[in-house]
Amino acid sequence: MQSDTTSPLAIHGGTPLRDLEKNPWPAWPIHDETERAGLLDVLESGDWWYGERVKQFEKSFAALQDAAHCVTATSGTTAGELCVEAAGIGPGDEVIIPPYSFIATATAVMRTGATPAFVDIDDSWNLNPALIEEAITERTKAIMPVHFGGRVADMDAINAIAAARGLRVIEDACHSWGSKWKGKGTGTLGDCGFFSFQASKNMTAGEGGAIVTDDAELAERCRSLSNSGRVEGAEWYYHYHVATNARLTEFAAALLNAQLTRLPEQNTTRAKNAAILNSALSEIEGISIQAGDDRITARTYHIYCLRMDPDAFGCSRDQLVKALNAEGLPISPGYPHPLYKQPIFREPLGGQDYAKATCPVCEDLCYRSALWFRHTILLGTEDDMAQIAAMFAKVKEHVARLALT
Repeated sequence: MQSDTTSPLAIHGGTPLRDLEKNPWPAWPIHDETERAGLLDVLESGDWWYGERVKQFEKSFAALQDAAHCVTATSGTTAGELCVEAAGIGPGDEVIIPPYSFIATATAVMRTGATPAFVDIDDSWNLNPALIEEAITERTKAIMPVHFGGRVADMDAINAIAAARGLRVIEDACHSWGSKWKGKGTGTLGDCGFFSFQASKNMTAGEGGAIVTDDAELAERCRSLSNSGRVEGAEWYYHYHVATNARLTEFAAALLNAQLTRLPEQNTTRAKNAAILNSALSEIEGISIQAGDDRITARTYHIYCLRMDPDAFGCSRDQLVKALNAEGLPISPGYPHPLYKQPIFREPLGGQDYAKATCPVCEDLCYRSALWFRHTILLGTEDDMAQIAAMFAKVKEHVARLALT
């Protein structure tokens, strides 16, 4: 595909490189007769509640992540809460988390009465292991890395620190269905991990979540906490834990069983297209890609992440985003603030004074440099990827004028 990068920018009245009305990006969610047949099968069976289809999905998803056990839940948020509670974490405890994540990473900790302790990220956009030790106190009970965008955190370093200090490791794996570290699936790299199947995710039932672990006792505890405190083999109306109802329905399981059939191929397509973009965009001055790691043996892309240096590129991030949007690329600056700047952290909590928190790399991403777009764009063609690279090149070509607007 040939794209004219010398013509005026669309934001200045030129013709966009991509006409979104004639040539939209891939839609999401993707579905076909597999989902339709699965939903009708549940509907007509009369068995709508937490049955064989849920069990089948749990078995299949555990296999995908190389896990011994999988426990489903109503959302990734509830799955995270169940993991923290099942790990025995509660009031007075602290959990180390990154500040660059969705709010549920923090509230999964807070809903048990525990306190998040924020540790900055590095150029992987994940927890910086070099900063973890200094954040550990006598109240620290766990580390919760986030595999941001599907890029696996440095689990060797994190697990080494946790083992030396007697801490749990709970993975927020909500971006990483199929990602692997040294051949092992995310969610199984620590004590347990949790996943989301919310509408924007790479496989979805609209909502839904899952926990995976190799720890049978932890899995049993999560199962009980998600199922009104029941335990395997006991009488139905006997309840052994103060728990909740986070059970997945058969309708959701039918959708997820169907979604799982096409996930491997979609992951391959996303990774191939991301590699094309990585090669092309890393050649543009002022743009850097999310750092990789040779120990990541399979990489899921939920978000394609870039970082810009406004001084080197020649304009502000906001100017770049607006120019690329006008050319037809739905790219965004991502999270507007670190988690510790959210309203729920305005007051000190559990000994943490968040007003004094500072995570320079995270703040640079939020306020100056982060760029991202959703995984659906990576389901496009190689020509689509070439067009994205041409959009960046076109803006760079005209950046002097753009910086004046």
